Order: sequence, then structure tokens, then C-alpha cells
Amino acid sequence: MTQETPIGRAAPMIKFSNVNKNYGEYRALVDINAEVARGEVVVICGPSGSGKSTLIRTVNRLEEIHSGTITFDGRSVHGKMKGSELNHLRSRVGFVFQSFNLFPHLSALENVTLSPVKVNGVKQEMAREKAMMLLDRVGLSSKAKAYPAQLSGGQQQRVAIARALAMEPPAMLFDEPTSALDPEMVGEVLAVMRNLAAEGMTMMCVTHEMGFAREVADRVWFMDAGHILETAEPGTFFSDPQHARAQRFLSDLRH
Repeated sequence: MTQETPIGRAAPMIKFSNVNKNYGEYRALVDINAEVARGEVVVICGPSGSGKSTLIRTVNRLEEIHSGTITFDGRSVHGKMKGSELNHLRSRVGFVFQSFNLFPHLSALENVTLSPVKVNGVKQEMAREKAMMLLDRVGLSSKAKAYPAQLSGGQQQRVAIARALAMEPPAMLFDEPTSALDPEMVGEVLAVMRNLAAEGMTMMCVTHEMGFAREVADRVWFMDAGHILETAEPGTFFSDPQHARAQRFLSDLRH
């Protein structure tokens, strides 16, 4: 049964309806029903192996689902589509990986310009101009000609964010974007993410940075064993979690 969008309320940017995902006998996602509103920042937390990364990877079809539906900006993500349609979908969903995934043989500037030129047919000069603006936005205009091997992990991740933004996506997905970074580099990446949130970008973030979740998220989703067990505003989630598993998770974090 589909729910109609109430009058006066915008359709969600991302919607999961009865989504299930299995790896053989293992149930990675179990009956997921959830929505992300336009301009909303959702932080997904939970223990390792709870299905967090699998969940956000289904949004741009890096992971297939076994049943249910996912819509992105009103369009079914897992319906039948040609390769070109899938590429178009992915170009509209900015994805920032844990391991940066920059092209090592391209400079920071070239990494950011590649997709707009190749996928969207933007002229090289316009793409470079936009890329320089984006590198400036993430504090790296001085590193435009540097190659990934010449950049710190935090700088590489900020280039990866600029690369995702170059496609002008209406939403951004972050899959543990700081977990591969040294502690002193975490702050510089989170600062860029804070700025994006302040500008109204729709975001889904899988992260262990609970300070970021408390400060920036509109809602926290707590997952365990493939289920979303609790959704709440950060103030409520961190001060008064309702589910026993969430209470235990937060207690373990504090200790």
C-alpha cells in the first residue's frame, strides 16, 4: 500500500518502501521503510555489519535489492533502465567513498572536471572554471595541479567531495567519509560537510562521528542487523534513546 504525500508537503527526495537485500542466507536489509526529505541531513549509525553502508549504496544502485522499491527524486532507482539511464541517475546522486577513489594519474583539477566533460558534455573551459570554484569551496584551490599521491588523506577526500559536487547533484551520500583518515584530518572533511548541510544539501551520511551527528543531523537513523530500529532527532536520540539496542550502542560509545 503506497502512502500519498500529504497536501502541502513536498515529496521526499529519497524513499525506501519495504526494501530487502540478501547475501545468500544473510539478510543485509530487512523491510526498510524510510524517507529523506529535500534539504534534510540524515545520519545513519549503528554497530559494524548493521547494514548502514549497504543501505546508502542501494540509493544509486551500487547494490541491487531483492524486493521493495527505492525512489530518488520521484524516480524508481531499481526499475528497468538502460546503461545510459543508470549513468544519468548516478550522476545526480553524489557519492563520497571511504577510500576516496580518485584517479591517481589525474590532478585534483582533472579529477573534478572529468565527469562533467565526459558524462554531461560540458565544455572543457567551463568545467575547469567550475572545478576551480569547487576546489576553492573545499579549501584546495592551491592544490589544483597536485596529484592524489601528493595530497594528504583529508585533502584527497575534499577533492572527492568537490568531484561529486561538480555534477550538481540534488543529494549527496557519504559512506564513512572520515574512517580512513588520521584523526587530525577528520575535522577538515567534517567542516566541508557542515557547510554543505548549512547550504541546504540533502545528505545521507554513514559515520561514526557522533559529534557531527549531534551537531548537523536533522534526524538520526539507528540500524542493527539490517533493521532501522529507531529514528529520532539528535537531541532525543542521544539523550533518551528508546530501543534497548540503541541504548546499549550509545553506552558502549561513552565507555
